[in-house]
Amino acid sequence: MTWVDHAIWWHVYPLGFCGAPIRDGDRTLTHRLGRLSHWLDYAVELGASGLLLGPIFASESHGYDTLDPMVIDPRLGDEDDFDRLVAGCRDRGLRILLDGVFSHVGSQHPGVIRALAEGPDGPDADLFDIDWQAKGGPAPRVFEGHSSLVRLNHSSDRAVEYTSAVMAHWLERGIDGWRLDAAYSVPTAFWSRVLPGIRERFPQAWFLGEVIHGDYPEFVDSSGVDSVTQYELWKAIWSSLKDRNLFELAWSLKRHNGFLADFTPNTFIGNHDVTRIASTLGADGAVTALAILMTIGGIPSIYYGDEQGFTGVKEERIGGDDDIRPPVPDHPEQLAGWGQDILRAHQDLIGLRRRHPWLTTATTSTLHLENARFDYRSTAADGADFLDVRIDLTATPRATVIDSAGQTLWSQQAADSAAH
Repeated sequence: MTWVDHAIWWHVYPLGFCGAPIRDGDRTLTHRLGRLSHWLDYAVELGASGLLLGPIFASESHGYDTLDPMVIDPRLGDEDDFDRLVAGCRDRGLRILLDGVFSHVGSQHPGVIRALAEGPDGPDADLFDIDWQAKGGPAPRVFEGHSSLVRLNHSSDRAVEYTSAVMAHWLERGIDGWRLDAAYSVPTAFWSRVLPGIRERFPQAWFLGEVIHGDYPEFVDSSGVDSVTQYELWKAIWSSLKDRNLFELAWSLKRHNGFLADFTPNTFIGNHDVTRIASTLGADGAVTALAILMTIGGIPSIYYGDEQGFTGVKEERIGGDDDIRPPVPDHPEQLAGWGQDILRAHQDLIGLRRRHPWLTTATTSTLHLENARFDYRSTAADGADFLDVRIDLTATPRATVIDSAGQTLWSQQAADSAAH
């Protein structure tokens, strides 16, 4: 067992969380990162064991258009602010995962500008993926059609050295691992060149690759990452509850069992890129989704605000992420009281998971299945224990968790009654 086997992440998008300007161009040094430090006790009380942080490095706008990965974004603060955050996490036993954008950089990255000015023989040319023969002059190749995001040249030694240097720098500063943004867009051979050297220096570090579609086990095996984002299961949870088609969830849990045989996926029902679960399913449905998340195998993450029932819809437009990446008050005591019931449900279900740590690698089997009713059993890898979970969507969504002795450990209906 390692620290990762007990990890439950609280996923925070710092620029939004701290109220930093995203698109107005203001890069005045402002010590906003301290706001996150005010919420560390809240994260512990929620039941989280670590912070999974979105981008915190100097960037052009949303954080994924990096300008300097060795510098804290001045909209958030400076290295002293970061050191205080790390110290605060260490004092509370919280781990820290940083978001590493090694697929691309911002188009205004100084190295990109130098490379284009100096040509293919310049010292920065090999770091970036530039078409030197393009009509009209050299043209950087970009990430998924976004002209503001210039691809790294992942076949070059320079890109390996650049990525390794960034990873090592912040691991030395006290973090515990990396989320690898858009890992799916980078050849797995690149990760397999970078990660062994980092692991040799930091054997306890954990690496999570962002992968949406495809062969998850093959990606893990060929890249050397520890885990990937389980988007298949995310989709199955919300859409099966929304459409009252629990056959979809049952099928995805079979697939999930197969993944668990190879690695332990990162499971979630919300993140910084998708519509809020409460907007999709309402408060009752969101709690049912959480009950599923907390009773199946995986390393779960909770997106900040979901535990308060925050709503927000992802839109495909400029600023379309703003509603799902909102600022929070300076202190958790300033939150409105209407989120207390769903917060209590999160604390209860996270607590249940912590009392059954074997759930991290548990597999599921179907006990009963209809469109609107699904009973499944989550069984420990060694077969020594199990929990039964009943999902009922015939009226208001409801979940019940029962232990191997037949005792009800948690009931959504009972939790609702207690709250009212």
